Amino acid sequence: MAFGLMKGVSMTIQAKFERMGTDAAPGQEVRQQAGDIQALLRGEKIEGRPVDFSHGDVDAFTPTPGSFEVFSAGVEAGGKQAYTEYRGDISIREQLAPSIAAFTGAPVDAADGMILTPGTQGALFLAVASTVAHGDKVAVVQPDYFANRKLVEFCEGQMLPIQMDYQNVEGRAGLDLGQLEDAFKSGAKVFLFSNPNNPAGVVYSREEIKTIAALASRYGATVIVDQLYSRLLYSGVDYAHLRAEAIDAENVITIMGPSKTESLSGYRLGVAFGSKAIVTRMEKLQAIVSLRAGGYSQAVFRTWFNEPAGWMDQRVREHEAIRDDLLKVFRSSEGVRVRTTEAGSYIFPQLPKLSVSGKDFVRILRLQANVIVTPGTEFSPYCDSSVRLNFSQDHVAAVAAAGRLITLADRYRA
Repeated sequence: MAFGLMKGVSMTIQAKFERMGTDAAPGQEVRQQAGDIQALLRGEKIEGRPVDFSHGDVDAFTPTPGSFEVFSAGVEAGGKQAYTEYRGDISIREQLAPSIAAFTGAPVDAADGMILTPGTQGALFLAVASTVAHGDKVAVVQPDYFANRKLVEFCEGQMLPIQMDYQNVEGRAGLDLGQLEDAFKSGAKVFLFSNPNNPAGVVYSREEIKTIAALASRYGATVIVDQLYSRLLYSGVDYAHLRAEAIDAENVITIMGPSKTESLSGYRLGVAFGSKAIVTRMEKLQAIVSLRAGGYSQAVFRTWFNEPAGWMDQRVREHEAIRDDLLKVFRSSEGVRVRTTEAGSYIFPQLPKLSVSGKDFVRILRLQANVIVTPGTEFSPYCDSSVRLNFSQDHVAAVAAAGRLITLADRYRA
């Protein structure tokens, strides 16, 4: 079983949107109907504070200090801030470029090689739509961010799944590099992946990144890398930026943003940088999709990489403490497998064999334990027994909710 289109097959518009189902996507749980699983329910409801692990809690982890004040100043600036050029306010891009360059280890061209977007989701859509046409082969990791597969399908690309055996390796993500080279040999024009990986929270080793760069260069492929969580890096983890390796800058688009680690999701801010030719295409597409990232919101970029001294270190420590306590909960249960999250705020436990499907268990969990998680099948068809949790939550509530999850998993064991 694999996601993707068959070679040469063109979908009707109805079929295209049916494959883009959002019922199990983060934030969409309220649209699910419970009636058809009532017969599956066992035992009584487990009371506890509701926790929505489908996304981070910006009340538990508040936005960057000064972000609202900067936003307000953008509003006060009026039309000058509201109507920037389509790729974003040049003064903001010029402020960001040196910080991003220093962080990622390669120059950033503020004028021609960067675009500000409505969230990193917006950047991802623009990047894929600017590089993938009908029938193009695209290498996509399994498991990986749920939108990747859907975007490739929407653009009618042919997806070539690349497996990542993250559970059975240490010190690397576990990407099947041989399979990736085979995909390039068979004509894959684009490789799309997240680092750190969403949902597993693992980081690609320096050797894996070097090999990806070498393969992309050898076969002339474009690489789109989503590095949204690359600032939330835990103790002892080495991170390698693809764009800093020996790869043609015109073949790489890197996507980042302050929405997650910095809790600025509500401002819808993303940035893509790299290939000037692809950024130009992305701007043309943005001009007809959203015109620009929200003009007033763009001002909030001025707080990015400019947080108060020690603020980011403290945020990392707090998330690492939650991660460690969640690992203890999951590893205390026989049959649960979970790899240590290395960066970002996701944990992706594999549950023991259950008497219900993974998707049904997720719905049961919401109804019987006030806990919302994202089913693993959003990230790979092979992850039915896994669930993704965003642990950027209140520490005590998150640990208690994980305990309720384990209690229900025991209740519904096969």
